[in-house]
Amino acid sequence: MLRYTISRLISVIPTLLLVMMITFLLVHAAPGGPFDSERTLPSEMQARLQAAYGLDQPLWVQFGNYLGGLLQGDMGPSFRYPQSSVNELIGDAAPVSLLLGSLAFVIAVVFGSAAGIMAALRQNRATDHLLMTVAMTGISVPAFVVAPLLVLLFAITLGWLPASGLSTPRHFILPVFALALPTAAYVARLIRASMLEVLKGQFIRTARAQGLSSRTLVLRYALKPALIPVVSYLGPAVAALLSGSVVIEQIFNIPGLGRLFIQSALNRDYTLVMGLVILYSTLLVLLNLIVDLLYAVLDPRVRY
Repeated sequence: MLRYTISRLISVIPTLLLVMMITFLLVHAAPGGPFDSERTLPSEMQARLQAAYGLDQPLWVQFGNYLGGLLQGDMGPSFRYPQSSVNELIGDAAPVSLLLGSLAFVIAVVFGSAAGIMAALRQNRATDHLLMTVAMTGISVPAFVVAPLLVLLFAITLGWLPASGLSTPRHFILPVFALALPTAAYVARLIRASMLEVLKGQFIRTARAQGLSSRTLVLRYALKPALIPVVSYLGPAVAALLSGSVVIEQIFNIPGLGRLFIQSALNRDYTLVMGLVILYSTLLVLLNLIVDLLYAVLDPRVRY
């Protein structure tokens, strides 16, 4: 498994390079620039700014310089926040999104798995129909609809919870729930379908014939193979949760990575956009590798 892990890590290097190259070309091809503003700068000052940040050089030279700094752990200066580097801006926003995403992930997996297992054990009964209706609603209704409704109900109408910010533990409740709902809904539907398939297996019928309780049957024999499709989905889902949700952070005024990405894109802050894309791509690659390794844990038939 160690050899497989090393080979996978080496193989992702070309993928990350391709992602960086495409992102670099796209951000430079977008109309406007990092120094465009409502007040037009004199051409001499524009030229000095371009030269100071190396934007007057050919694109391949700029990309090579960027890669050289990246190999040293330097993502470069921010064009719109000159007092801070990209490393510092991401370092300030990342803990917020990581905490928010981690809480949403735990809630989504726990409640989604519980709902999916309960629905599978009560297939075609009222509980099954109710839980799957709720799950389908969670999948169908987008976050930009759910989040304002939660604010309207619990913050404005009832006054139970704050509407924005993360200054106290109570501030986490609404954004975490809004972020966790779609993932929990997907997990519930995936684990229900997978659990129904596993419960039809010969080894489950044999274990049931030996008089094992439903709880032991599910937890000891059926749960691990039923989690394989869920683990496949959670790889990219966790990367999205940990890197911050653009909609949720904008609605709840949370200074995380998602909100930072929107601001950097609108400001044409090339280096900040590149840094955030690299962070998300690296998270996605590493989490997919972890998912592959978990297959061997969940299914003993898998070998590397």
